[in-house]
Amino acid sequence: MKFSRLWQPRNPAFWLMVVLNLLSTVLAWIARNLELAPAAALMVTGFAVANALIGLRLMWLLLRDEPVRPASDA
Repeated sequence: MKFSRLWQPRNPAFWLMVVLNLLSTVLAWIARNLELAPAAALMVTGFAVANALIGLRLMWLLLRDEPVRPASDA
C-alpha cells in the first residue's frame, strides 16, 4: 500500500474525501468551542464522527485502487 496512491486529483472520490475531512474538522471545532444545547452538541458531534468515518473509508479505497491515469499516459 503506497501513500502516493492517495493523491488522485482526477478522481472525484479524492475530492469528496478532502471535503468530508475538512467538514469533520469544522464540526469538531464547533462542538468543542461553541456553547450548544446538549442535543445540538450531540448532533454536531455525530455528524463530525460520521464524516470522519466516511472520509477514512474513502481514503482506504483510494489507497487500495490504482490511480486513474489520463488516456495520453497509456
